[in-house]
Amino acid sequence: MTAAIIDGKAIAAEIRALVADGVEALASGGGPTPGLAAVLVGDNPASQTYVRMKRKKSAEVGIDSFAHELPADSSQEDVEALVERLNADPKVHGILVQLPLPESLDEEAVLAKVDLNKDVDGFHPINIGRLAQKGREPAFVPATPAGCITLLKHSGADLEGANAVVLGRSNIVGMPAALLLVKENATVTICHSRTKDLAQVCRGADVLIAAIGRAEMVRGDWIKPGAYVIDVGINRVDDASRERGYRLVGDVAFDEALEVAGAITPVPGGVGPMTIAGLLQNTLTAAQRSR
Repeated sequence: MTAAIIDGKAIAAEIRALVADGVEALASGGGPTPGLAAVLVGDNPASQTYVRMKRKKSAEVGIDSFAHELPADSSQEDVEALVERLNADPKVHGILVQLPLPESLDEEAVLAKVDLNKDVDGFHPINIGRLAQKGREPAFVPATPAGCITLLKHSGADLEGANAVVLGRSNIVGMPAALLLVKENATVTICHSRTKDLAQVCRGADVLIAAIGRAEMVRGDWIKPGAYVIDVGINRVDDASRERGYRLVGDVAFDEALEVAGAITPVPGGVGPMTIAGLLQNTLTAAQRSR
């Protein structure tokens, strides 16, 4: 068996095209141009790259983007004051606080300052709380976990009643992904560093989402034949054969998994493009609601 490749680039491109159409329709109806503001504290190279990419993709679909960069030694008061200003700015419909923040800052307090109606990252404690409650709906869902569900559905996975395993319990991916799977009526197991016999737990999964941050940790013999595998990890490994001296790999040993799984996302080109597409979709939704 050779797994089907779940093409996140192609699916994300479809979403961005729909967002561009939505932005145009909003403008033609006299509505506002959606605006997305990014708050970047410090000089983390990865965070800077992500913000640049988000701004580039925003421009491609007609969304205004505003970058607000603060030094790493910014005070809690300064960061929260910036968020409050963005909350009050009518040109800003979505606010993303680029994570991680410097350790000197209270991340939860900053996220809690974001207006619920502008929380396009879906990280506000109330939005996460609503996601965890039966019969409640958050204003927005975090883009990466939502992208995982979209990829699964697009590839034909039947989530209702499926045994789903999520590797990782981070606030950004693992926990919200597990909650979304519960809402899809899957039976969910969340695994982490203390899980006993991790490989055996994974072997029982009809759906496996790997978001643990360890290069190629999930081996081919951990995967149930025919399972749907979503690899959220992106890790650098040394590779002298590459001009840049490294290559990017996921949390899953792709070549091994390819021979066992029913469908799998590549790294790169799987989940990554879905994150930005989902963020743009949420920003458009926020602008539509603001009318």
